[in-house]
Amino acid sequence: MKPHSAVWRCLALIAAALVAGGSAPVPSARPNILFIMSDDHAQQAISSYGSSLIQTPNIDRLAREGALFRNSFVTNSICAPSRAVLLTGKYSHLNGVRDNRDAFDGAQVTFPKLLQQAGYYTAITGKWHLKTEPAGFDYWNVLVGQGKYYNPRMIEMGDTVQYEGYSTTVVTDLALKALQNRPKDKPFCLLYQHKAPHRNFMPEPQYFSAWAEDTIPLPATFYDDYRGRPAAAEADMRVADMYMGFDMKLMPEDYPGYPEGTGGNAGFDVSESWSNTIGTLSPEQRAEWDKHYDEVRRAFREKQPRGKALTEWKFQRYIKDYLRCILSVDAQVGRILAYLDESGLAENTIVVYTSDQGFYLGEHGWYDKRFMYEESLRTPLLVRYPKTIPAGKRIAAMALNLDLAPTLLEFAGAPVPEGMQGQSLKPLLEGKSARWRKAIYYHYYEYPHGWHRVRPHYGIRTGRYKLIHFYNAPAYWELYDLKKDPNELENLYGQPKYNRLARKLKRRLEELRSSYGDSG
Repeated sequence: MKPHSAVWRCLALIAAALVAGGSAPVPSARPNILFIMSDDHAQQAISSYGSSLIQTPNIDRLAREGALFRNSFVTNSICAPSRAVLLTGKYSHLNGVRDNRDAFDGAQVTFPKLLQQAGYYTAITGKWHLKTEPAGFDYWNVLVGQGKYYNPRMIEMGDTVQYEGYSTTVVTDLALKALQNRPKDKPFCLLYQHKAPHRNFMPEPQYFSAWAEDTIPLPATFYDDYRGRPAAAEADMRVADMYMGFDMKLMPEDYPGYPEGTGGNAGFDVSESWSNTIGTLSPEQRAEWDKHYDEVRRAFREKQPRGKALTEWKFQRYIKDYLRCILSVDAQVGRILAYLDESGLAENTIVVYTSDQGFYLGEHGWYDKRFMYEESLRTPLLVRYPKTIPAGKRIAAMALNLDLAPTLLEFAGAPVPEGMQGQSLKPLLEGKSARWRKAIYYHYYEYPHGWHRVRPHYGIRTGRYKLIHFYNAPAYWELYDLKKDPNELENLYGQPKYNRLARKLKRRLEELRSSYGDSG
């Protein structure tokens, strides 16, 4: 007598499951990926990194429930190049985006393309900033250029759409919609990318009052004199020179007789830009804006600060608006983490939080990034994946933004192309042994075009030392002992007792340049 057909069907299903278990993972077993990236978010402005400036409870949740990299760095500290590195796992000289003038070649291999080919649903919402249309995404809805803080224009699958609201919230709404509308039979990879806290730091009204009555302490290096560092002295990125209108949110009638400020680009038509920017606010938004900033303007007219007092007034205005923008980012990260919890996705979703680079919060008297000095070289990197990453893990190994593409591919079970130059962080995250780098390589290009007059340079950073070569004529070197001089104020290069160390670091630097194909 033949067995009942239902029994045969059951046996067939068991056999199929056993076969599947020995080959590629089934979709439900592969992790989802939520990649969160803000713009210019410094480690110094995240409380899990020890910030005394701000509390970021939702971002901190990722550190508490996952891993925090203590030494996470970028390869080129500027917006578009950093994004190209993240997508391709390749240095700027190979992916073709050396500075913000360059357009990204969307035909090249990226980790979202490879995940899409491996059966993932891929999407991106928010900042793109690479001049060409996103490729390798089933759904994309990205800000036009740098994007606006209020009522942003975005490009959805080729069509320009005007949204009403605050950019950080709008981008989150779109990210949540993409998750809700995703095909449920595939794992997903969502790139959820904010404009904030990029310049010109326009906060959301509900956070206008934050720090209003506080005086935020000046960084210890705020009045750096740049002795022994000609490139630092030449750069135009001092808080003292920020624009009075676009950055400080004053109106022309508030500061007659004051210089506008060079703002990183003295030839930029800042008055027209500020007028256009403030003009994007709706009447209701403008009313809330004026309620707060009219008081700032009134106080400025009353005090008429000059000299050092003006510089420190500018610092207070800058740092408070910057931090207020981060409060919005943190709140919206909380919304999307709550969605993962409520929908049962949290356990099987890798969540990454990072920024395209670090930022100066008054250190060396600066805002912006670009230099290989620590504040702009470092970037936050938090990774949570409850299935395999222990909660509260702290990793001291040196990570690069170059590493994220191979890391996510390995977690997804997708092959990592030989051309990718980063190393997968998966073994470090899971507490497994791994041969790891002892030094990192950095290369910045944008000069003399662009903003801020930061001379091109490349360099090497080890666990203790940093050697930087500013190679445009007149070329020169900088050497720092980060243990004795963490603020990088004393250039040791040329001092006889450090000559041997300098020669050793130069050899290692040239080995790195050669290994990455950047020896030209």
